[in-house]
Amino acid sequence: MAGWTLADIPWDDFDPARVDPDIVPIVKAASLVEYNAEDYRDYLKGVFHDDPRMKAAVDGWAEEEVQHGVALGRWAKMADPEFDFESSFARFREGFRLPLGVSDSVRGSRSGELVARCMVETGTNTYYSALAQATDEPVLKEICRRIAADEFAHYCLFHTHMKRYLDREELGFWSRFRVALSRIGETEDDELAYAYYAANGGERPYDRRGNSGAYGNRALSCCTPGILERSVDMVCHAVGIKTRRWISKPAAAVFWVLLKFRMSMLARGAH
Repeated sequence: MAGWTLADIPWDDFDPARVDPDIVPIVKAASLVEYNAEDYRDYLKGVFHDDPRMKAAVDGWAEEEVQHGVALGRWAKMADPEFDFESSFARFREGFRLPLGVSDSVRGSRSGELVARCMVETGTNTYYSALAQATDEPVLKEICRRIAADEFAHYCLFHTHMKRYLDREELGFWSRFRVALSRIGETEDDELAYAYYAANGGERPYDRRGNSGAYGNRALSCCTPGILERSVDMVCHAVGIKTRRWISKPAAAVFWVLLKFRMSMLARGAH
């Protein structure tokens, strides 16, 4: 699926003078989450156990996600030579595990699962687009630009399969909307907080609120109203709302205000 490999990244262009120390910790955390895609692959292949088309798509998706983790981890090591990706990932795996060995979606239906996947890809596309825009370091900018493009392609992939399952399961608008809201709310679950903890000095006792606040405040500070506008369009498309610019632009403005408020709350939690 992806049109690039690690060899396509201009590693020799790395410029330590342009590394933002506030960005390095969230890149470390993101590298662990992306690299953990094989667990998500096993979960999704269990949910779609009798669908060869979906299982093949999940295999390709997971391969790209793992590559994302490797690329981000390599950059993080260049930015901070003391970063130990392998031990950080092992620590992350010890503290956070997905529900494996299942044959049914935790969302209640396969179409619901695919709505949730669309929300995840919307979030990652938004995150890496924002990070690419926020950083001045050329290698990280290129990595994030390529990952953001992959995440949008993943969104389209899951959306295509979602439409296929909606034809069978007829999941209504409000059910899709509830799944979308619940998955968006899960961005504050233990996965990101524990990844941040594991990647950034996991010797201390795990403080969920503190690590969630530290990760969230740094990540959300990279967002802009323009990036959020596209995210609103992606969310609406997944739940079945036809958007127009006169709708998505004001909606993005509202989300921007809420985002700034959320950042102030996370800043308090990080202390």
